[in-house]
Amino acid sequence: MPQFSFEKTCTANRDTVYKVFSDYENYQRISPEFFPSIRIRSVRNNVAVVEEHMNLGDEEFVVMTKHVTDEPVLHDVYVIGGDAKGSHIQEQFIEIPEGTKILVDVDLKLKGKMKLGGMFSKNRYQENYEEILDNFIKIAEN
Repeated sequence: MPQFSFEKTCTANRDTVYKVFSDYENYQRISPEFFPSIRIRSVRNNVAVVEEHMNLGDEEFVVMTKHVTDEPVLHDVYVIGGDAKGSHIQEQFIEIPEGTKILVDVDLKLKGKMKLGGMFSKNRYQENYEEILDNFIKIAEN
């Protein structure tokens, strides 16, 4: 299964970066090419269940996710249903003198034909996910 980690640096302060990255309600507005549809199903305290259509690699994933936030340090996304059930994405935000360091760990669990394609598309998934985050960074820095 595709697993990858990377880090990014952003000149904006940690609170600003965290707000952009964890603002799942606006993913469709700020990155429609990657998030063609978002529907919030429920929100309780720091946990939200969200139905997402996400384009990654050459695939469109239809997933139910659980976003768990620990402001302004951690944003965890657990895929609890759909094409990538069992997947986990963790974004950690660390304050540094230059701004914010973002550590990202992605563990994709794919099913069916996506599983076969995933063996050959790991780099494409990582490139696309980094594109999404680069877009979020631009928003945070402006």
